Amino acid sequence: MVCGGFSCTRNSLCALNILYVLVSLLLIGVAAWGKWFGLVSSIQVVAGVIGVGIFLFLVAFMGLCGALNHHQVLLFFYMIILFIVFVVQFSVSCACLALNKDQQNSLLEVGWNKSEATQTDIEKTLDCCGFSHVNYNGSCAARCFGSKPVSCDTCASTIQQYAGEVLRFVGGIGLFFSFTEILGVWLAHRYRNIKDPRSNPGAFL
Repeated sequence: MVCGGFSCTRNSLCALNILYVLVSLLLIGVAAWGKWFGLVSSIQVVAGVIGVGIFLFLVAFMGLCGALNHHQVLLFFYMIILFIVFVVQFSVSCACLALNKDQQNSLLEVGWNKSEATQTDIEKTLDCCGFSHVNYNGSCAARCFGSKPVSCDTCASTIQQYAGEVLRFVGGIGLFFSFTEILGVWLAHRYRNIKDPRSNPGAFL
């Protein structure tokens, strides 16, 4: 049977959703591993990543069940949800790629001020103190703050060295997966409208 047929479309849709299941399990596992080993102390970050992983797993499971059973209702809602995710992810990915230095600094400062736990994680990991200035009369989790004499760089200057590259990487990965999502929408739409050759000829379409 040609690749545009029923079996090939079903197998392609199943393979795509198995990929999404693996990615979702990877997200959940990495977040749990980071929290377990103390690499990330912010519960909001861990919960956010795990939440995204669980959502992706449920969507992929819906698509997989719909593909295996040729279930019209599941495939319809799978298409709608995946298209919404595509629009959001495509927009965020383009924004990541389009941010200039000033916009990056503004977003970084907003994120910095939202969580003390995140500040502590960054100071430990990057060995820096404060966002835009070092408060030598305060406290800091960085190793450099305990040295004599104290000589620490600000976290803003350290983060800015990598922020552009990270945003380009995240934007590129996001764009790649957004196009796999629109592929999933197209496959699901096509699969819904292909008659199952094993079914009763009068039962569908």
